[in-house]
Amino acid sequence: MKLIPFFLLSILISTGLTAQIHQTTRQGDRLAKVRELSEIPETEEVRVLSVDPSREFQTLLGIGGSFTESAAEVFYELSKERQAELLKACFSPEGAHYSLTRTHIASCDFSLRNFTYAPVTGDLELEHFSIEPDRTWLLPLIKSAQAVAGADFRILASPWTAPPWMKDNKTWNGGKLLPEYYGVFSDYLVKYIRAYAAEGIPIWGITPMNEPLGNGANWESTHFTPDEMRVLIKDHLGPTLKKAELDILIWIFDQNRDDELIDWTNTILGDEEAAAFVAGTAVHWYESTVSSSGEVLDQVQQAFPDKQILHSEGCIDAMGDDETIGAWLEDDWYWRAEATDWGYIWASDEDKPDHPPYRPFYRYARDLIEGLNHHLTGWIDWNLLLNFRGGPNHARNYCLAPILVDSGRDRIYYTPLYYAMAHVSKFVRPGAVRVGLSGQDDAFLATAFRNPDQSIAVVVFNPLEEDALYSINLPGRPEPMTIRIPGQALQTVVLPAGS
Repeated sequence: MKLIPFFLLSILISTGLTAQIHQTTRQGDRLAKVRELSEIPETEEVRVLSVDPSREFQTLLGIGGSFTESAAEVFYELSKERQAELLKACFSPEGAHYSLTRTHIASCDFSLRNFTYAPVTGDLELEHFSIEPDRTWLLPLIKSAQAVAGADFRILASPWTAPPWMKDNKTWNGGKLLPEYYGVFSDYLVKYIRAYAAEGIPIWGITPMNEPLGNGANWESTHFTPDEMRVLIKDHLGPTLKKAELDILIWIFDQNRDDELIDWTNTILGDEEAAAFVAGTAVHWYESTVSSSGEVLDQVQQAFPDKQILHSEGCIDAMGDDETIGAWLEDDWYWRAEATDWGYIWASDEDKPDHPPYRPFYRYARDLIEGLNHHLTGWIDWNLLLNFRGGPNHARNYCLAPILVDSGRDRIYYTPLYYAMAHVSKFVRPGAVRVGLSGQDDAFLATAFRNPDQSIAVVVFNPLEEDALYSINLPGRPEPMTIRIPGQALQTVVLPAGS
């Protein structure tokens, strides 16, 4: 188990024109700097990746993780020295430099308890509204992240439930928001945005509800049909934000990349008045552990090319059901097909093939690359950090985070998942444009972006056990560069502008 973050070990990118190559491997490299080959073995096949900067696709919003109350509570178990180290690892340019984050509006499953900002039943004017519950852990963590030198991130915020008194079942889990409270709930979200702004924390975007299809009423949730969400946005939330003069982006759906996504986008984005308030669609990845659902993403993008698609949540879940509990504290576990998710248990026989035991590092590397290749404009992981048990969590649905803390021992474990994310977040920056790339396939995954500084970043994943050779062809570069990538390795190649 490695307890040292890569930014304390790796060499910083130089300002010269030499390509920079960093790799993370099963054998132990963590964003280690490597060189291109000076001589190409005649007996080995060389794959060719051809970059075409003239072909442009989506513009990246950012990559990062989520601020939760659980993560914040664990963070404050650390010493000041370890806290500074962890924040630097996440938000500094010398670290992963996360640029897009998420947080919850009132309580979620990764809170320590149920709470709402509007606790008084029937308070239609929201006179008793207060974000006081966030002052103990969550607000201080976000402010500490903002204070990191070089930090630059946006925040997407999502409610898991409306205040229970606004719902038909009058409780936290499940149920629907009563139509007579659509306007009050919209005011509730505006008050939240303004309250956070008053704390110096600008909210960049919101989803009207996390997982509106529900979660089996196992933790905070509020159910919506696509048409109910259309009405909420069109007649209440959109106009309320506009009247408040808040330039906040609305992202619909906020659930799994499955066929339901098609119905939701057709219903809401197909209504011109509702769509006028919507930036795009937020999606999760829990429908499958082995697929990025690229066909569904492509279908949505083709139908609504002026709207964006954002991955708002994903994690390694079902840790409480893992028979090898604690195995995730070993680096090599992330490369072994031993992790299972809740779908492994509850999926129908028809859907079981989407939920086999899987390799966590593969899942992150594949979803980042294939998701971006299928139009995702951003990618947000779930909890920034958790304890070694995958909590705390009042709903007892323990999950992994890219960074784990050994509670009471002041130790931090930067899992291989953290490095998988850093391969993209550190080198592909907000404003980067995905460009044409050929030569990749299911056995050799790759994506390419042109950064705002005009550098080209190519992220490559070799899921096979055998080493491979590949070359990168870039127009204007005198000769292609050839690189060896180990089996089961992830590399990022940065070609500076003018190279």
